[in-house]
Amino acid sequence: MDAKPPSPDAFLIRRTLQEIAPVADKATSYFYALLFIRHPETREMFPVAMDTQRDRLLKALLTAAEQMDDPAALTAYLSGLGRGHRKYGTRPEHYPAVGEALLGALARYAEKVWTPQTEAAWVRTYTAISQIMIDASAAAERTAPPWWQAEVVAHECRTPDVAVITVRPDQAYPFLAGQYTAVETPWWPRVWRHYSFASAPRDDGLLTFHVRAVPAGWVSNALVNRAAVGDVIRLGPPAGCMTVDHGSDAGLLCLGGGTGIAPIKALIEDVAQHGGNREMEVFYGARRRGDLYDLETMLAMQREHSWLSVRTVVSDTPTDALTGPLPEAVRDHGPWEAYDAYLSGPPGLVRSSMDTLVRIGMPAHRIRHDELDEGPLVPVGR
Repeated sequence: MDAKPPSPDAFLIRRTLQEIAPVADKATSYFYALLFIRHPETREMFPVAMDTQRDRLLKALLTAAEQMDDPAALTAYLSGLGRGHRKYGTRPEHYPAVGEALLGALARYAEKVWTPQTEAAWVRTYTAISQIMIDASAAAERTAPPWWQAEVVAHECRTPDVAVITVRPDQAYPFLAGQYTAVETPWWPRVWRHYSFASAPRDDGLLTFHVRAVPAGWVSNALVNRAAVGDVIRLGPPAGCMTVDHGSDAGLLCLGGGTGIAPIKALIEDVAQHGGNREMEVFYGARRRGDLYDLETMLAMQREHSWLSVRTVVSDTPTDALTGPLPEAVRDHGPWEAYDAYLSGPPGLVRSSMDTLVRIGMPAHRIRHDELDEGPLVPVGR
């Protein structure tokens, strides 16, 4: 069956984005220049350094453009962004300012394809996009704060660059195992970074994160090397769709690379809390065996649960673990027709794992993962 052709507006939007793709950096910089000059009050919502901000607008627009003719997917995507933007102080009146600057940047850098029809398509599209986000924000405001204060109650360094951090939110924090949140530290205001929850919801309300300090990572280095018990960080609302469908009896195939094992650990706890009646196969990967910082915990969980199997995969150094790239190890230990897959780790690992699973016959709709760096349409930090 042939794919349905795009709507006229979707065609014009996508053609515009294709036109500016080669000059995306210039177009995005011009957008922010227009926004800050015409509406200087918006500048305070952005991080001081804009180096990681430049590509987020275009990435979000591309994502929205791809989903324009799928209203359910578009609404889900934009609603998540709208709820998340509350922590930046975004208000309904900011959206017209962003739209004005956006149209100005597009008109300048997509001049060859910019026509009255194209402009009208963008006005209609941006109006719809912003209204979805405004409505989602308003709905969230009735039930949850824009952010939570959370006190660090435990800080354990597992390796020189990995810490396991436990915090106590200042009020109830509802979330699902497999989800993630945005974290802001007091040392880098307005700079946010996404981290997955490393446990299922707990009776004591505590939340745990696994954080790896990365080069030039402001938030990650602060959390690993500077944060201590008693410090207070801020959390955004929970997000993400890498959650377990407890109405299914399919097995769970879980791939966790590096600190990507954190949400996998949460999923194990979640399955256990729901009776542990699902087969669960976990592949825990790292470059070197010493990087398997949570191995003892994973092996203890395997001993406790008969339905859980944990395999370690080390890519660089021959050990008693499986060796080679993680996706290849998973491929070689199939078949996986009776499983749903959950992928977590560096973006390259997630992409290669998904490609491998699709190649060996797993339907894409049975593979779950989150892109934790997806960029919204209005102010965000890193």
